Amino acid sequence: MALLLNHPAVLKKAHEEIDTHLSGEPGRLLDKKDLPHLPYLHCIISETLRLCPAAPLLLPHEAAADCRLHGYDVAAGTIVLVNTYAIHRDPAAWGPAPEEFRPERFEHGSADGKFMMPFGMGRRKCPGESLAMRTMGLVLGTLIQCFDWTRVGDEEVDMAASSGTVMFKAVPLEALCTLRAGMDTLLQKL
Repeated sequence: MALLLNHPAVLKKAHEEIDTHLSGEPGRLLDKKDLPHLPYLHCIISETLRLCPAAPLLLPHEAAADCRLHGYDVAAGTIVLVNTYAIHRDPAAWGPAPEEFRPERFEHGSADGKFMMPFGMGRRKCPGESLAMRTMGLVLGTLIQCFDWTRVGDEEVDMAASSGTVMFKAVPLEALCTLRAGMDTLLQKL
């Protein structure tokens, strides 16, 4: 949500996508069957995971044998970590301005798996990835569907992350939400 508040045009495009998709069925909330029909929402989630991975480092691995990795000699028994934070910001993988929030990067399908790995990869990939993606889609989509969002002040939301093994926002998000027209009746049914 913080990135969307700093990029109101992206938030507007997400509103429009959701509104257009649900235009034939007013009076209902998004549900899981809607998610495949909301590609821009998926792009927003993917771009957010790229820029703000929950864990900047994947689980440690131990080299089983001596090997050479990108020009470095790695001895057997060495603990190796994958820095997803750096990979997700690599200009060689993401082009110029990899620090910019641009969901359109994902419009033509998902990025190459070797460069996009917020849930890890291979045998140790997070088994909850599909549940997490569906949950993020439903929560973010419903928040966008039901409310208009604005920043508390004129300044952009501070996107600085805390340090540690899990990346939280250093400054908690404060935002203003206003119920969109017609949503009060819909939410009262819950």
